[in-house]
Amino acid sequence: MLVAEGSVGTAAKKTEASPFGNVSHETVKQWFKITHLGRLIEDKAYIYIRGAKGWSYHAPFAGHDGIQLAIGQTFRANKDFLFPYYRDLLTCLSAGMSVDEILLNGLSKDGDVAGGGRHMSNHFAKPEIGIQNVSSCTGNHTLHAAGVARAIKYYGSDAVAISSQGEASTSEGYVYEALNGASREKLPVIFVIQNNGFGISVPVTQQSANTRISDNYAGLKNLKIINVDGTDFVDCHNGMTAAIEHIKTGEGPVLLHAQCVRIGAHSNSDRHTLYRTDEEIAAAEARDPLAKLRAEIIATGIMTEAEVEAVEAANAQDLQEAAARVEAAPDPAPESVEDFVWADAWTPEETETPAEGDKWKLREAINETLHAEFTRNPDTFLWGQDVASKEKGGVFNVTKGMETAFGPERVFNGPIAEDYIVGTANGMVRYKDDIRVVIEAAQFADYIWPAMEQIVEMSHEYWRTRGQFAPNITLRLSSGGYIGGGLYHSQNTEAIFGHLPGVRVVVPAFADDAAGLLRTCLRSEGMTFFLEPKFLYNQGFASTVRCDENHAIPFGKGRVRREGTDATIVSWGTTVHWSIRAANKMAKEGYEVEVIDLRTVRPWDQELVAESVRKTGRLLVVHEDHITNGFGAEIVAWTAQNVFEWLDAPIARVAAKDIPIGFSKILERATLPYEAHVHAALEDLLKY
Repeated sequence: MLVAEGSVGTAAKKTEASPFGNVSHETVKQWFKITHLGRLIEDKAYIYIRGAKGWSYHAPFAGHDGIQLAIGQTFRANKDFLFPYYRDLLTCLSAGMSVDEILLNGLSKDGDVAGGGRHMSNHFAKPEIGIQNVSSCTGNHTLHAAGVARAIKYYGSDAVAISSQGEASTSEGYVYEALNGASREKLPVIFVIQNNGFGISVPVTQQSANTRISDNYAGLKNLKIINVDGTDFVDCHNGMTAAIEHIKTGEGPVLLHAQCVRIGAHSNSDRHTLYRTDEEIAAAEARDPLAKLRAEIIATGIMTEAEVEAVEAANAQDLQEAAARVEAAPDPAPESVEDFVWADAWTPEETETPAEGDKWKLREAINETLHAEFTRNPDTFLWGQDVASKEKGGVFNVTKGMETAFGPERVFNGPIAEDYIVGTANGMVRYKDDIRVVIEAAQFADYIWPAMEQIVEMSHEYWRTRGQFAPNITLRLSSGGYIGGGLYHSQNTEAIFGHLPGVRVVVPAFADDAAGLLRTCLRSEGMTFFLEPKFLYNQGFASTVRCDENHAIPFGKGRVRREGTDATIVSWGTTVHWSIRAANKMAKEGYEVEVIDLRTVRPWDQELVAESVRKTGRLLVVHEDHITNGFGAEIVAWTAQNVFEWLDAPIARVAAKDIPIGFSKILERATLPYEAHVHAALEDLLKY
């Protein structure tokens, strides 16, 4: 056996007389039946591909048989959380997916339980029993597995998170983040690496200094490492058994490295004869795990040749019947593409700010709303970098007192690893629907880019799973300039986030809206970016009367900050204040300018903007982000297309120059928009 770094415990001991040790004959028969059926499905996939009937992406598992069968047999439906990768056909079949369900995915049928044909073929999933819908971004699900394992540990469950991947994906930095974080937190997660020696055409020697990938992680404290022969069914069974036994101790995660062999090409679009010799391919075929298993079953008398052939014939018949059913099954309806883009938002009755009472600043509004919502929902969590250091509460003290009030199990620091912060949030909310996670996704908004892969991943989770999973996460980010922060401390991100389908983006300009929008975020499903204009945190002009715990603002509902009849300004965030000031100044010159605070950039209040423009005939869009590809361009385009007849002048824009925000106050002021810029643009617009 190749199990290393610890005892196996209940291992099946091989002997010359019995290569299966104490594994029952019925179990061995089942191993053969499932594995053979999986191979037949693979053969069928190639028939579909050659006939142009579907399964346009197929990555064969042949050579990974032992480890994939063991993963699936270990998985407990409706208990554990399994994150398979695109080669895990046998894993998913072994874990409980039916032949019909595998074929429905391969042919991208409407009945595909992974998501109704919305994801690539060969990306198998069944969320209803715990087989997660994993994307094509190789290895990123290691973070999700760590995240759900965090919830498993917190809630005291005996469930296990299992993440499966190929060896080449471990070159991604987020895989290290997942292993390091899970080890530090002692999480109940098994990371399985199926090492077949190739990342498509790239040999493992060009991927890693250690060809046995597990050796790269030998220094991680609390990480149990188990190495097995991925082609050996008993060794893999023993390895998974040992992994589960270790998880039960609570001492931390397991890295199970399975040395496999890739018998065929990487996928149907790969010609491995271009980079593998005939001798290499023949050597791989000689190690075929299924052929070896078949021979050993007959040699040991577990089954006769005739009995084996009967199983094979029955499998072939089952596949033929399943194929007939699936081929006749309906394809997705074209109009269904618009379903499940947005997760359900909580839609309160809008509560406006009280007329009188004590005032609070924007920073205080956020802090107090977090306290109130965490008190209301005990399944709410907060983490990020530097958010829970005694009474500090982040760079701007926005989360001050949260750790003290709710404990380090619910409010805690994450490492300086934005991928880990965001990715584990995606995982933790999978444990149950009641969980709400608030993350300070980065200390400053423009530090978020290392997590962009996780953000894009999260943005299509709800659509990709056809509504089976919504990442109920609020991503807080201190955003924007005017503070002399310079590069990585003053940029805007709203336009990039607003481009992603299904992503909500809110940008409050006043304390009451910050409280109301945050409350809506924390009670809604799906992901929302809560962008906090850091310049406004402690500004008196952004202060409002303190609101009660029922105060909430619906997404996509703007607010008229100043009524007018001569022109309309649409703005959000800090520039709302410059707009109000410029409009007040224009009033002294005889013009009444209406100022709309969008509050939510995505979705944005199209109806309110259209109504105002129909009244005033003129529109000026003002925002802090760069003018080129800024979100204001979307508002301009929509208005020109839908309200053109009411316009009496060309639509104008005021925004930051297309220049990075520099550190020098002089350079920053020369780049960002201010009241004077808005006033000048209004003068030109009104004179047209």
